[in-house]
Amino acid sequence: MAVTQQHLSIDVSDKAGSVSALLERPANAHALYVLAHGAGAGMTHSFMTETAESLHSRGIATLRFQFPFTERGGKRPDPRPWLQDTVAAAITAGHAAMPDTPLLAGGKSMGGRMTSLLAAADPPPDLAGLIYLGFPLHPPGKEGVTRATHLPSISIPTLFVQGTRDKLAVLPLMQRVLDGLPKSRTTMHVVEGADHGFHVLKRSGRTHEEVVTEIADAVAAFVARVAR
Repeated sequence: MAVTQQHLSIDVSDKAGSVSALLERPANAHALYVLAHGAGAGMTHSFMTETAESLHSRGIATLRFQFPFTERGGKRPDPRPWLQDTVAAAITAGHAAMPDTPLLAGGKSMGGRMTSLLAAADPPPDLAGLIYLGFPLHPPGKEGVTRATHLPSISIPTLFVQGTRDKLAVLPLMQRVLDGLPKSRTTMHVVEGADHGFHVLKRSGRTHEEVVTEIADAVAAFVARVAR
């Protein structure tokens, strides 16, 4: 399938500066997913690339982008306002690039959480859905739900994709959080045996490629329901 690539520069703010982005659009695109990366790697990390490619084959365009700290080669995430401003700027850029295409946003780990905070405080207009790939509910070994206190304020349909071995979101706690959210707009897809990076053990009998395919199928099914 032919995929058109467009490299963008997104202005965030005077303090945060601008960041690089990559818009990838399959010929039959029926939705655009603004896909933010996590704290440990940038937009070209293998998981980000593999997930984007798998979504393209399902007719979903993606806009990946850097946060300011990855743009400048740093490892320590920016202050939360900068991160949220970057997500907001990327969503605006995505809408400008594909104005007639249903728009979804979210991302991997920290990127998904920052999108959720933005959606709770100042939801961007015209978002059809939110997709979190490994929502980081708590730090490793420090189980709690304080990172989820804002989620009830979100009124946009949401998909959580979570692994059963995720040490940043113990599944019973994650389920308890979701049980407190409206079922009409909240969905969770559980990836059996996957950790926070969606890696599975060899003894599971599954490959990483199969896991990425499962994630893309879950995202595509969600998009089909909400992006009309």
